[in-house]
Amino acid sequence: MLHFNDMLERIRTALDHKQPLSFVRIGDGENLILAQNSVWTIEQVLQEEWAKKANMGKKGVTLPNIALRDEMVAVLKKADIVGILPPGDQTIGVREYLKRELTDQVFTYFNIRPRSICHASLNRKLAIYPGFWDMLRKHRVLIITSKASEFRKVLESKPYGLHIVNALPFSHYKDMARIQKWLMAYPDSFDIALISCGVNAVVLAQMVRDLTGKIGIDFGKGRNLLLKEKF
Repeated sequence: MLHFNDMLERIRTALDHKQPLSFVRIGDGENLILAQNSVWTIEQVLQEEWAKKANMGKKGVTLPNIALRDEMVAVLKKADIVGILPPGDQTIGVREYLKRELTDQVFTYFNIRPRSICHASLNRKLAIYPGFWDMLRKHRVLIITSKASEFRKVLESKPYGLHIVNALPFSHYKDMARIQKWLMAYPDSFDIALISCGVNAVVLAQMVRDLTGKIGIDFGKGRNLLLKEKF
């Protein structure tokens, strides 16, 4: 189990030594993606409020999506750091059976044993910790998210002052191929990628690591904190 300072050190070491690194996170949405036709039926998944919102265009994915499930399973078996919710977590306001309980079920079903784990909400601590931004200021940063131009403006302004090499818009799973093509075309154009794309970020963070040898961070709701948006 990695704590916040451990996470910072892993990122700092990877940046300083130009080493690949992937950090992905599992919350209720990711659990539901993984539960499809595994520990739950598709019908059970589609009854959940998160799934209903997804199929209203609010979660960046349309269900069912078994392809994303299988991609996510593959990622979780090789990602460097996997963020999970501890038992009894109160960070996210959803029913208990959608949090750690369901994570344990799908991890057991798919025989997922992460290399290293941490609290799934460490991304939020990164967002509000000045030392994280100090660390990134001397490196080239890629961002992948919806509202990409707006997020870019925030990160390029004070107090962050980052060098953003590109801000790639991503709003739905169907955008995955376009991002993959970009990463393959410009693998040496950045040092670290901050990715806020909902459940898709799990796959994208590992894609960054695999295709470019760089650092992929599932930044999640950290973006919302900086844009001062509601969760």
